[in-house]
Amino acid sequence: PDATLQRLDGFLARLPAGVQLFSLFNVNPDLLDLLVDILGFGGRIADYLTAHAGQLEAVLAPGFFSTLPGREALQERLTAELATARDFEDMLDVLRRWTNDQRFRAAVHILRRLSETPACAAFLSDVTEVALQALVPRVEAEFARRHGRFPQGGLALLAMGKLGGREMTIRSDLDLIMIHDAGAEQESDGEKPISPMVYYTRLIQRLVSAITAPTAQGALFEVDMRLRPSGNAGPLATSLEAFTAYQRGDAWTWEHMALTRARVIHADGPLSERIEAEIRSLLALPRDPDKLRRDIAEMRGRMARQRDTGDIWNIKHFRGGLVDVEFIAQYLQLRHAAEHPEILHQATSEVLRRAGAAGILPEDEAERLLRALATWQRVQAFLRFAVEDK
Repeated sequence: PDATLQRLDGFLARLPAGVQLFSLFNVNPDLLDLLVDILGFGGRIADYLTAHAGQLEAVLAPGFFSTLPGREALQERLTAELATARDFEDMLDVLRRWTNDQRFRAAVHILRRLSETPACAAFLSDVTEVALQALVPRVEAEFARRHGRFPQGGLALLAMGKLGGREMTIRSDLDLIMIHDAGAEQESDGEKPISPMVYYTRLIQRLVSAITAPTAQGALFEVDMRLRPSGNAGPLATSLEAFTAYQRGDAWTWEHMALTRARVIHADGPLSERIEAEIRSLLALPRDPDKLRRDIAEMRGRMARQRDTGDIWNIKHFRGGLVDVEFIAQYLQLRHAAEHPEILHQATSEVLRRAGAAGILPEDEAERLLRALATWQRVQAFLRFAVEDK
C-alpha cells in the first residue's frame, strides 16, 4: 500500500492540474479503480503510466474495454490521426502517440484478463504492421524529394521473430531484413541521383532512425537487423539477388531456422510475392537430417551457455521454455518441408498443429507442446509489461 501511494504521488506530480482528473474520477469511478489496479500492480505498466499520465484518458475512448479491433479498423483510425499531422516531425509524434495508446490498451486487457494472450499478440502485431505500413511510404516520399526513385525498383520489409510469427508482446523489438530490387537502373531519377546501393543504404538508415529515434512521445520500436545476410558485418541494403545467393550458398542452419518465421509486411509492387516464393522454395529443400539435428543441438547448447537457464522466470531461455518449443517447430519444418510443405508457417503454434495433422508428430505430443507453448506465451506476455528485466 505504501508503494502504491508513492506511485500515486508521482503520477499526480506530473499532471499540470488535478481538478480535471478528480472530476473524471467523480464521473467515472471505474477509472479510479483501474488507476489503483495499475499503480498497485507496479512494474513497467505503473512506471509507464506515471511517466505518461495523459495516457489514462485513452481509457475513456469508446470500446476501450471491448474486443480488440482488427487490422482494417486500426488502419482507419491511424489514417484519421495522421491526417492531423502538420509535417514529417509531427507525423512521427502522432504515430508514436497512437502506437503507445494501443500498447497501453493491450496491457490493460492483459492485466484485467479481458483478452486471451493470442488475441493480444495478434493485436500488437497488427498495430506494429499498420504503424510501419504508414511510416515507410512517408519516409520514402521524404527521401525521394531529394534523390528521386528507381521506377523499376522497390523496397520490402521482411519481419522475423515475434513480428514474423504474429506473437508480439508489449516490449518486443523488431527483427527486420530490408530487401530492395532496383532492377537494371544505374542511378535514381531525382535532383541528386545516386546508385542503388547508396540509395537504399541511406533510405534504410532514415527508416531505422524514424522508427527508433526518441521524440517527445518516446521511441516507436527498437530495431534489430542482425538477421540480415552476414549479420552486423553485412550491408544494410540487401538486394533480392544477393539475399537469394546468400541464403542458398552461405547461410548457416540457424539462419534458415530464423527464416521459418519470415513474413513480408510491406513491399513495393510484386516484390512481396517474389520474396515469399523464394523463402518457401528455400525452406522446402531436402536436408541431411543428421547434420540438421547436430547443428540445432549445437546452437541450443551455445545459447544455454550464454544465457541464464537456471532462472525459472527466464521464460524464453529456461530449459523446456519458449526457445526449446520454438526450436522443435523450426527443426520439424526444415526436416520435413520437402515432403510436407503444408507444415510451413510463421507461427509456432500453427506449425505444431500442422505437424500433428500430418503425422510428423504424434498428436498427443503435439498437444503437449501446444499446451506448454500457450503457458509460456501467457506468462511471458504478463512479465513483459510487469517486470523490467524479463
